[in-house]
Amino acid sequence: MDQQQWDLLDTYFCNQLVPADEALEATLRSSADAGLPSINVAPNQGKFLQLLARIRGARRILEIGTLGGYSSIWLARGLPSGGSLVTLEANPDYAAVARRNIAFAGLSETVSVVVGPAVETLAQLIDNKVEPFDMVFIDADKKTYPDYLQLSLELCRPGAIIIGDNVIRKGRMADFASTDPDVLGLRKYFELLGTHPKLDSTAVQTVGAKGWDGFSISILSA
Repeated sequence: MDQQQWDLLDTYFCNQLVPADEALEATLRSSADAGLPSINVAPNQGKFLQLLARIRGARRILEIGTLGGYSSIWLARGLPSGGSLVTLEANPDYAAVARRNIAFAGLSETVSVVVGPAVETLAQLIDNKVEPFDMVFIDADKKTYPDYLQLSLELCRPGAIIIGDNVIRKGRMADFASTDPDVLGLRKYFELLGTHPKLDSTAVQTVGAKGWDGFSISILSA
């Protein structure tokens, strides 16, 4: 198998299972036009996140790493009426693009984009004693995943699911001599997942339009 075959299969899955959607396609176009990096989740991965939110019955979702709002829209559409999503973005230019895309999708009342370094905004949410979250999607700078995880857990209710994206790094996680800050951060993240007394976790490798990568998924117990 190679990238061309992965692309063909992802295209097949999307054609069969992910209908064309004007708001999502416009989000990708506007993000590209604004010069944002093309690191958003693939359409079938976005649908996967939406299904996870629905399976969990999430009413409140926390997203760390907004980019252009593509995954935010997928997640928000998995919420029931009255549900809410809070998404954190460090780059104010990216956040401005995301807000426009979210508005075009008709989700401004559902999604709140919070600008600032996520470690700081997470601490702020904790201090403000916000209503707990049912689901967390972490998709930001990898070296800080351990901090994002520990802070997020203070904001979750029992039974919450936590997904960490891009945790394989095209196989670089298998290089145990690596000094890459992202790899080191993810190793610490996995150590926390494996040793935290209230987390039950696994990780899955993926191949597709986004190459060789994967995600972690955890459930927070009482």
